[in-house]
Amino acid sequence: MNQAQRTEPTMYEKIIRPILFRMDAEEAHEWTIRNLSLASGVPWICKVLHKWNCGNGKGAVRLFGLDFPNRLGLAAGMDKDGRCPGAFAAMGFGHVEAGTVTPVGQLGNDKPRLFRYPQEEAVINRMGFNNHGAESMASRISKTYPKGPGRTAVLGINIGKGKSTPIEEAARDYVAGFRELAAQADYFTVNISSPNTPGLRQLQQESYLRELLGSLQQANQERSTETGEAKIPILVKIAPDLEDREIELVVGLLEVLGYDGVIATNTTVARPGYFGNVNETGGLSGLPLQSRSDDVIRLIHKVTGGGMPIIGVGGIMDLDSAQRKIDLGASLVQIYTGLIYKGPGIVRKIAQAIG
Repeated sequence: MNQAQRTEPTMYEKIIRPILFRMDAEEAHEWTIRNLSLASGVPWICKVLHKWNCGNGKGAVRLFGLDFPNRLGLAAGMDKDGRCPGAFAAMGFGHVEAGTVTPVGQLGNDKPRLFRYPQEEAVINRMGFNNHGAESMASRISKTYPKGPGRTAVLGINIGKGKSTPIEEAARDYVAGFRELAAQADYFTVNISSPNTPGLRQLQQESYLRELLGSLQQANQERSTETGEAKIPILVKIAPDLEDREIELVVGLLEVLGYDGVIATNTTVARPGYFGNVNETGGLSGLPLQSRSDDVIRLIHKVTGGGMPIIGVGGIMDLDSAQRKIDLGASLVQIYTGLIYKGPGIVRKIAQAIG
């Protein structure tokens, strides 16, 4: 059952979305990114549009040393290679998270691997971290959206391990991605929760997680000492499929190790309701994830006493669902599937009103 508030369809929903939805889901995604990349090549237009769409400062917040012009961001997965952060910023996003990127480029899983479910306002993906690698991303961003005061939106970079890297050596990949991209990232997100890379979610177990997070913090401190710059904020993205006690353990470890925040949540392998009869593997996102994501945010806010910044993501389809995550304890929110179904107009609407 669609829980999102029904409103009059927008031009995107009436005209553009039907055209895109006649295309294969991944082809439509690539077409969109390719055209946004062209738009990113005209930075002065992007800056004008950002100012128009971003709002008048309502919802502006300073977190882990960064100034976010509003509370809405683009979730990782849409712009895997950092091809068009400037164009996404122009839509009104206060922050854009690029990736997931691995140290070395990889093709990802076999196609088809991206599936839409319009009646449920949902998507299943099993992309598998397809990207061109950290070096390629670093080079591209340095030319098209370089770090510094000229950025209109905060840029996060979501890092992961390569598919062929043994789980026991995962820390090496995350540290390599961090070092390659540190000169361009405003913050990093450690993706240990995608269901589409074999064994990745094992990294949420304490035995692996402590080593991984310790290695990253050491690399962050070493870079700070070498450059004289402040340490780069690092967040961790967790799965909605963890049990509550597991979430408490992960969050407790993040607090002990001095991590800057948590992103709740990634996609789910659960198949609620309608999806019980859907025979596609991968991560489910969109409206069916909304309730569990809200529950995880509520839990983290409670167990940390509101002391750990939370970025809430999962099932945001309108202003009300975005504001609810803020009310439950999130400091920022991100959308992905909502953008697919509602179009760029939802960005301006949420960015200018959420508080």
